[in-house]
Amino acid sequence: MEQPAEPAELQREREPQQEEAEELHTAKRRKVLCSEFAAITSSDEAVARRFLAASDWHMERALNAYLDPPRDTPAAAGGAAPACADTGGCIDLTADATTSTACVNSEDAPQKEDDSNFSLITWNIDGLDLGNVKDRARGICTYLALYSPDVVFLQEVIPPHLPLLQMKAGNYTIIPGNIDEYFTAVMLKKSRVKLLKHDIIPFPTTAMKRNLLVVHVSISGIELCLMTSHLESTKNHSKERLKQLQIVFNEMQKESESTTVIFGGDTNLRDSEVTKLGNLPGNIKDAWEFLGKPQHCRYTWDTQSNTNLNAAYKCKMRFDRIYFRPAEEGGHFIPRSMDLIGLEKLECGRFPSDHWGILCNFDVML
Repeated sequence: MEQPAEPAELQREREPQQEEAEELHTAKRRKVLCSEFAAITSSDEAVARRFLAASDWHMERALNAYLDPPRDTPAAAGGAAPACADTGGCIDLTADATTSTACVNSEDAPQKEDDSNFSLITWNIDGLDLGNVKDRARGICTYLALYSPDVVFLQEVIPPHLPLLQMKAGNYTIIPGNIDEYFTAVMLKKSRVKLLKHDIIPFPTTAMKRNLLVVHVSISGIELCLMTSHLESTKNHSKERLKQLQIVFNEMQKESESTTVIFGGDTNLRDSEVTKLGNLPGNIKDAWEFLGKPQHCRYTWDTQSNTNLNAAYKCKMRFDRIYFRPAEEGGHFIPRSMDLIGLEKLECGRFPSDHWGILCNFDVML
C-alpha cells in the first residue's frame, strides 16, 4: 500500500536531523580517508594535493577520486588511477564528441527569439566527481541543447569542460570565473545576449578558492547584471558562507537602481543561515519564494532521489538558489516559472550531476 506523503511541516522539522546525519557520515568518512591517504603512493599524493588546499572538503572530494576510481578509466577495471586524474587538462572530453547529436543552439537550426521571455539555467555540474565524467559532461550539453536557455550559470566546472562547451555550444559566449582546478562559468547566447563587461569579485577569506563572477549584459536593449557563485561548502564552513553571501548582497545593492540584478548558483545555504543573517534585504527577492514556493522544485540536492553519491544518509536541501533585485524603473525581468532539470539518468546509469539544475523563465517587461 502506498504511504501518504509526508507533510511539508514535518519535512522541515526533519531537515536538522538529516543535516546531523550528513555531518556524522562525513566525519566518519574523513577518519577513514585520512588513514587511507597514508597508503597512497607519493606520485598520487602529489596529484591529490592539487585539490587539498588545506581543506577537509577538498580532501574528501580528491581522495574519493582515488578510493572510488572513475568508471570510465582503466582504474575501473582494477588498474591504477591515471596520473592525470587531477583534471589538469589531459582528460579529453571532446574525444568523439562530434558523433553526438547534442549541439547547443546549432547554427543549422536557428530559433526565433522571443523578446518577451528570458530563460536561465543554474547548475552545479559536479566536475570534481571524475566518475563517468565524459558521459556526464555530454549529458549536460544535451540538456542545454534541449532547453536552449539565454543564460547559463555553471558551478564546479573543470578545465576540460571548457573546450567541450566551446565545441558543443559555439553559439554561446563562455566566461569562466577561473581557469584552474574548478570554477564557475557564465554562458551567454550570442543571438540574444550582448556582453558589456565582466568582473571577478574575490572572497578574501575563502578556503575553497570561491569567488563571485559578475557579468553585465544587454538583452533587447535592456541592461541586466548577472552574478553566479559557488559559496563555501559543508555545515562547518557556515560562518565563511555567510560572509560570502553578504558580499553577494552588497554587490547586488551596488548596481544601478535602473538595472535588474540576477544572482544564481550553488549557495550551500540552510534556511536558518539566511535567517541568521537577518533575512534578505528588502529589495532582493528569492525567486522560489516569489513564485509561491513550488514544492516540485524545492530540493536541488537530494541524496534519496539522486544516487550519484551513493550516500548512506538521506538528505534533502535547497542548496541551489536564484535571487533577483528588480529594477526600479525601465525594463523589468520578473520570474514566471521554475523547474528542475537533470532528473533522468544517462545511459551510463548515473545522473549528470549530484545536483539538479534549475531552469527559471522570466517575463521581460519592456
